[in-house]
Amino acid sequence: MRAQLARVDAVLIQAVIAAALSFAHLHDIASAAGQDGWKAWAYPISVDLLLVAAWRRLRTGEAKAAGWCWFVIALTASLGANVATAGLLDMNHVPAWLRILVAGWPAVAFLGGTLLAHAAPTTLDQAADPDKDNEVHDRAEALEPHPEPPAHPADEQEPPERPALPVPAALVAHARKVAAEHHTRTGTPIDTPTLRARLGVPEPMAEAIATHL
Repeated sequence: MRAQLARVDAVLIQAVIAAALSFAHLHDIASAAGQDGWKAWAYPISVDLLLVAAWRRLRTGEAKAAGWCWFVIALTASLGANVATAGLLDMNHVPAWLRILVAGWPAVAFLGGTLLAHAAPTTLDQAADPDKDNEVHDRAEALEPHPEPPAHPADEQEPPERPALPVPAALVAHARKVAAEHHTRTGTPIDTPTLRARLGVPEPMAEAIATHL
């Protein structure tokens, strides 16, 4: 535990030292470029905030191209100030192009911070919320019309079929002769009432005989 705390403390101390030096270098460049007073102190804060915003975008794993682009821009501004203040630039005679870059930096930092912090949600964000998808699915099912099942009265039953009456074979043969004679004489098939009258049998028997013709 103590070894881990020692490593963490060393990293934090190193980070504080690096941030302080970079902050001072950016302040000196802004001041030499004509941005004096509180404006010279605002430039290092702007660069560091853009670095943090780009780092957070890279940590989320989304839109890495935009995150890397703005991270490189902010890192170039920080490293450029560190290198320029190492004796490579005459702080008393700053070139015009550097003054233009320093003067235009606030607009660049504002654009990058806005794009990184207020990007539209992606499909990954929407897929990560299953409750929202279930809610949308439930609403869609509620709006869909549900057909009602056909009404079938419980007491409605199909009428039982009438049991077929046994018909003697001789009576069926006689009925066929009568039907053939009727068809020859009239040209039409014999109907059940006529068959009943010719045979002199009850109506159920006549219907049973007619099923055999």
